[in-house]
Amino acid sequence: MEATPPAIDVHAHTVTPAYRAGLAAAGISRPDGFPHIPEWSFDDARALMDSVGIEIAILSVSSPGIHFGDDAEARALARAVNEEMASGVADAPGRFGFVAALPLPDVDGALEEIRHAFEDLHADGVGLLTNAQGAYVGDPRFEEVMAELDRRAAVVVLHPTSPPGWESVALGYPRPMIEFPFDTTRSVVNLVLTRTVERHARIRFIVPHSGSALPVLADRAAELSALLSLTGDEPVDVVASLQSLYYDLTGPTLPRALPALLGLVGPERLLYGSDYPFPPPSFVQRMMDDLMRSDVLGEADRARMLRGNALDLFPRFRTAGTSSS
Repeated sequence: MEATPPAIDVHAHTVTPAYRAGLAAAGISRPDGFPHIPEWSFDDARALMDSVGIEIAILSVSSPGIHFGDDAEARALARAVNEEMASGVADAPGRFGFVAALPLPDVDGALEEIRHAFEDLHADGVGLLTNAQGAYVGDPRFEEVMAELDRRAAVVVLHPTSPPGWESVALGYPRPMIEFPFDTTRSVVNLVLTRTVERHARIRFIVPHSGSALPVLADRAAELSALLSLTGDEPVDVVASLQSLYYDLTGPTLPRALPALLGLVGPERLLYGSDYPFPPPSFVQRMMDDLMRSDVLGEADRARMLRGNALDLFPRFRTAGTSSS
């Protein structure tokens, strides 16, 4: 077996002091039904990375995001959290990157934060929740945001959140178990059917959790959208649009999710993700071990998933190394 290259983790979360304070101020102690808000620090993250074989982590804010109902507060929290992430990245540029949090659905605030994040903080991309206060990515009200991200050829890391009306459909279970995958699927199908993916082809979208239900529902969405003329006289090529996206292998991806995803996209679209600190280190290690032992990917494709594909999206790390830690 060839030596395994150190991984680049595109689905790694942060709970900075400002973000923890923002959640507390909003009365959120069990985000999306998760039992607690995990502890996190740059030192703890580095320790986990070193133990699992992760060289670089691209940090992002998880659900429930930044906006808790007040635009001004969301703008201030996004600015504080992004600056905390940027400061930590600057201290260890070879180990961390970050994608900026945006105060959507506040479009004006999001546009200003995009400018600040890229031009002043040198962010590696932006993170978007699948819906912002019930408005899904691909909604026409976010067109200015998408146009600006397209202009910058930005990497956009999608992350699921609780859907509107989750109280009626979650059946009392924590939303990350079932509702997150369905909200990811709903959001990405909307991105495709609104032609947002076609219209803004310079954006590099990363879809989480092995594509969630998309590998199973792609053909259904394609056939029914054409049959029902949901996109006008010229049908959207749903499968081609989905094949233009990237997919992280975060969470339980074997034995079933990864083979299904490979029926939709090739190995050149796969990325590694840990989801730390929401799962414990033992879970992160087990998921990595599963990926290393599986014969679903050959050695060359496994190396592309772990590192090579991410370097295409984040080329500044081509010259980074653990010596910068």
